[in-house]
Amino acid sequence: MTVADRRPTETRDIVLIALFCAIIVVLGLVPPVSIGVVPVPITMQTLGVMLAGALLGPVRGALACALIVLLTIIGLPVLAGGRGGLGVIPGPTGGYLLGWVPGAFVTGVLVKTVALRVPGRLPQLAAYFGACVVGGLVVVYAIGVPWTSVSTGLSMRKAAVGAGYFAVGDLCKAAVAAFVAHGVRRSYPIEPR
Repeated sequence: MTVADRRPTETRDIVLIALFCAIIVVLGLVPPVSIGVVPVPITMQTLGVMLAGALLGPVRGALACALIVLLTIIGLPVLAGGRGGLGVIPGPTGGYLLGWVPGAFVTGVLVKTVALRVPGRLPQLAAYFGACVVGGLVVVYAIGVPWTSVSTGLSMRKAAVGAGYFAVGDLCKAAVAAFVAHGVRRSYPIEPR
C-alpha cells in the first residue's frame, strides 16, 4: 500500500472518529436524569459509545471516546448537563467516562469477530445486542462502579446497587444501538477498524 492509497483511508478514519465524537456530544444535550441513589446521572451518551464501537470498530470507536475524554479534561462542556474539566475525572462519574474507551473497544471487537460472522438477520441482531451489552454495560460498569465507590466512600455493594438502577435503561440503549448499527451496516457497510 502506497502513501497515496493510505491517505483517503486515514482521512475517512479521522472524519468518522470526529463524527462519532460529535454524536456522543450531541447525545449529551439530552438533559441528564439524577436518580439520587448514587451521584451519577442517567445520560444518553452511553448509546453513542455503543454505536461508536459497533459501527466504527474497536480502534476508531475507542478513539472517538478517547477524544471525548480529552475534550472533557481540557475543560470543554461535552458531557451531559454541560459538564467538563479535569475535576470530572476524580469525581463519581470519572470511572464511567474512562470506561467508555475500553467499552467501545470491546464492543467493536465483538462486533468485528462475532456479530459480523453470524448468519441470519435475527441471530446477527442478537450478536450485536450481546456486543453492546458486554462492551457498553459490563466493561463500563466494571470500571465505573469501583470508581464511584472509591470517590464517594460508598461501599462497593451500594455503588453496584446504584448502578443496577441504570441497567434497564442501558439495556434499552444496547437494543437501540444493536438495531441501528445492524441497519446502518446493511445499507452502508463501514469496514470495522
